[in-house]
Amino acid sequence: MPYQPHVVTTMAMTASLLLTPMTATAEAPAPATTTTTTRQATEATALESQEEMVVVGSRTPASPDQIPGAVWLIDREQIERRTQAGEDLKTMLGKLIPGLDFAPEGRTEYGQNLRGRSPQILIDGVSMTSSRGLSRQFDSIDPFNIERVEVLSGANSLYGGNATGGTINIVTKTPEAGGPHFETRVGATSGFNNHRDFDRRVAQSVAGGSERVRGRLSVAYEENGRFYDGDNREIFPDLAQTDLQDNRAIDVMGRVDIDLAKDQSLSLLGQHYDSGFEGERGVFFPELTEGRLDNADIRGNYSADRDPGTERQLYNANYHHGDLLGQDFYFQAYYREEESNFGAFPYPSGEFRASQQNTDLGGAKALFSTALRDDLELTYGIDYYHERFTSNQAFFDPATVAASGGLQLDTASIGPRYPDYSVDGLAGFAQLEWQVTERLKVQGGVRQEHADVDVDAFAVGDDINDGGSNSYSNTLYNLGVVQEYDSGHRFWSNYSQGFELPNIGGVYDDAQFDIGSNPVDGIQTDQVELGWGYRSRTWNSQVALYYAWSDRALDNDEQLGTSIIDDKRRDYGLEAATSRYIGDHWEVGGTAHLTRSEQLDDDGSWHKRDARYASLSSATAFVEWAGNDRSLRLQGNHAFDLSDDASDLGAAGDNEINGFTTFDLIARQRTDGYGTFTAGIDNLLDKQYATVWGQRAAIFYSPDFGPEELYEFQGRGRTFSLGWNMNW
Repeated sequence: MPYQPHVVTTMAMTASLLLTPMTATAEAPAPATTTTTTRQATEATALESQEEMVVVGSRTPASPDQIPGAVWLIDREQIERRTQAGEDLKTMLGKLIPGLDFAPEGRTEYGQNLRGRSPQILIDGVSMTSSRGLSRQFDSIDPFNIERVEVLSGANSLYGGNATGGTINIVTKTPEAGGPHFETRVGATSGFNNHRDFDRRVAQSVAGGSERVRGRLSVAYEENGRFYDGDNREIFPDLAQTDLQDNRAIDVMGRVDIDLAKDQSLSLLGQHYDSGFEGERGVFFPELTEGRLDNADIRGNYSADRDPGTERQLYNANYHHGDLLGQDFYFQAYYREEESNFGAFPYPSGEFRASQQNTDLGGAKALFSTALRDDLELTYGIDYYHERFTSNQAFFDPATVAASGGLQLDTASIGPRYPDYSVDGLAGFAQLEWQVTERLKVQGGVRQEHADVDVDAFAVGDDINDGGSNSYSNTLYNLGVVQEYDSGHRFWSNYSQGFELPNIGGVYDDAQFDIGSNPVDGIQTDQVELGWGYRSRTWNSQVALYYAWSDRALDNDEQLGTSIIDDKRRDYGLEAATSRYIGDHWEVGGTAHLTRSEQLDDDGSWHKRDARYASLSSATAFVEWAGNDRSLRLQGNHAFDLSDDASDLGAAGDNEINGFTTFDLIARQRTDGYGTFTAGIDNLLDKQYATVWGQRAAIFYSPDFGPEELYEFQGRGRTFSLGWNMNW
């Protein structure tokens, strides 16, 4: 019998981390059986009847085991369980996906790398990344609206720029026929420090329709209170990238799926997402009138004319024709607009400013897939997009700011922040898949990316830059081989290339820069990878070794200016996950990512990369018990220490990021007719630690922009969560 992915049927297995790219539907897991023989018979039936398909590895539906790379899938039940236990989306993914760094725990995911480099984040194939990366791609959707998350580790060019570390595709829920079907979810989280330490969540959806036309409408609302660390101290706001304290978020999503004809379908999606600060507590600077930012604390009576937040609209249309000119045809058109506000930032001059950065992005993708012969398939197409970026910054009245210690922020004027610009991108690609034997497949392809950049005239202080136009191009290749065996083993190897979009706004923010004669190219990454996977009825494992390198990088100076520099950089490591099923109720397992980032010194030797950018190695371990209607899972999460060779690279001294270990406990209880209850304790041992981003921010901003404690964003202490979910 041909190799099939391991499909789990007991509740213990469906509730576990899906380490492999395929899983049984978690909506209605089969009951646990009392004998191994019965359970294995049930699994054998499932193996023959179910197969999950993903698009993250090929842009068309494909079995993940046919993809020459490490693919990870987080299903709907896992998303529901972890978020109902109090985790946000990026925190959940950081603990479940080997190779993905632990979450920064604020609004930003800056530094949450995949295999040491930037991941590309998509919603239904639409990139949330733009050429002015704001590291807020996860601040874009409520987990209530997510069906699954598909992750392809490693550099690739499938969807364009910013996939130097991999691609994370968030797939939204699809409508069901019949009905109406309702789904209700409520939840709350608190550390019980005081009345401000309280988060709440509520969501409702309705779906239904005929077999030909189906629709779903949902509203999800989340409201956070204040956060407290492991020493029960109120956590300072993230002044640099903003956080989610006192944050209110609403996600309204509607989707309609239409079967136009036998071989034709159309899907339409619209979303409004609004996430922003609505609190009255801020940072008080008692020595501000003396020109110092020392001895700050948190107080009430804060108000500002501009508060941090993210507002986004997304419109997406997907058309599929199964037999257009004898080929499979896919067409996608999309439009995304977003407004990203930052909180007030204290500058050395005593000024407080807050920027607003706006992106409008629209585009279309067309793809054909055709069988050239029985064992040879060609996929080819074109992608087009138009991006428009604008920004400004609010200058707050200095007298009011100083008199209030930074608590009253009244806008005195609005001025420019970054140059406004537009980008028109066009890419063509082709991919061949050759099924050499029943078990051996070879894939290879090329993508040519071209972009035209137009920068408006802009001012920097009293100087004027007339703007200008230029263009950049990248040609990217990939080649991979995957071999499957009846024994459950799978091996693959690949070479792939990806590129990082240039930070046009940051790099061109210089009045003396001649834009027309200084094109900003995409930063290309090359990667080689070897992988192995194994699945049986008791084991579920996957391991990959990777080596990635590039010749250029984005860099930040002491005044936060951005430039592209010649910087040879490499990342290499091991990404692994395994789980072992013991009997009908127990499962143990874990993940590991052992990684090292290095850069080439002027003397031709390799040194550890600057700790502001390098990824930490990490590991997790879990044990879980599950019966027919209930489960209990304990998981430990460990980030290793990281230090760099900054002194060898010409910096003033070495930088260090301190690792940490936390534990989480999650319990679930299904009831007959009353829904599912989830209880969670996050940071079970009340660990006191600074987040990885907080430690990096202290290196970035201190002492030039104030003392270290202003920026060393702390991790949240022990919290208790209770959630309820019901489909009816």
